[in-house]
Amino acid sequence: MKLALPNKSGLPVNLLAACFNNTSATYKYYWLLSILQSVENGNLKISKQDLFARMISNAWFTVNYFHVSFGKQDLIQDTIKTVNSIEKIAIDENQQLVFQKLISTTNKETEKQLWHFNKNVPHWFLSPWFQKMDKNEIYKASQNFSENCLYALFDDAIEINPEWKNYLVENARVLKDFCFWNLALFLQSKNPNVPDIPNKLIKPAVRSGLTQQRKQFWDLVVNELGSVKCIYTGEKLIVGNYAVEHFIPYNFVSHDLIWNLIPADKSFNSKKSDKLPSLEKYFNSFFDLQQSAIEIVKAKNPTNKFLEDYLTIFPDVNKSFTKENFKDRIQPLVTIASNNGFEFLK
Repeated sequence: MKLALPNKSGLPVNLLAACFNNTSATYKYYWLLSILQSVENGNLKISKQDLFARMISNAWFTVNYFHVSFGKQDLIQDTIKTVNSIEKIAIDENQQLVFQKLISTTNKETEKQLWHFNKNVPHWFLSPWFQKMDKNEIYKASQNFSENCLYALFDDAIEINPEWKNYLVENARVLKDFCFWNLALFLQSKNPNVPDIPNKLIKPAVRSGLTQQRKQFWDLVVNELGSVKCIYTGEKLIVGNYAVEHFIPYNFVSHDLIWNLIPADKSFNSKKSDKLPSLEKYFNSFFDLQQSAIEIVKAKNPTNKFLEDYLTIFPDVNKSFTKENFKDRIQPLVTIASNNGFEFLK
């Protein structure tokens, strides 16, 4: 399935769509997203520093928080890691705050990292309009808006073609969706076993809490047993005095399904953060607690909506929920997460 861009008489919209043919990196997606954000703010002449900073800030959360791989040819990932070591920006920082810090930086190495993208991105994005031209020829032709190209290129800025302004503003939402759709497809091809890539492209305004999972599921279990032991610390957990935590980090699975949630010591939950558990050390206890939970909740509330979460990995919970089957589903996720840069709990 391909998303189509809205047509407009007199504009070569087909050439804008063609910018994303045969892409080998994420640059063009983040470049157009950055242009759209700037145009929405009323800017027609946009500094390249502004656009490069937006590119990095738009990818910040995906790279730092979710550890999504951009592929070996893509330097956005390396740039973000280098800039992060220099600027000391939080991995889950708001996109706009990351952008503001990058455009106001006085650090020469950060500026060098940003301007690396000037080597290819601004002019090759216009290649559908100027086929078989080299960099200098594209710069020169664009300054007259030849072929009704999207923007003119200058050493330190671009200038949006006035013919395109209304189209970009009126269709900004569709154009962004087009970028994110194609970006998700591209990144999924680079991360075939990583779940839920589309929801890892933008930082959610507010993470959903786990109150319902605690009150409607795990409180039933803990109440029935009187208490449970934290599988990490051995501490006794009672209703009202435990946290609900993701066994495999949320940053990787990007969901709150009950089969990956367990009660845990509140202080340890904060310490664990996005670390991976050792299956050799913790899986047996994790499975035993999950097994008890299913039995108790099915007996006390057989229509409990959270029981449906297990169907996402077990087509028949009654028959297929075994230690071996559960580990067969958990082990690949832990291995892939580790390969993507998630560290193990020490």
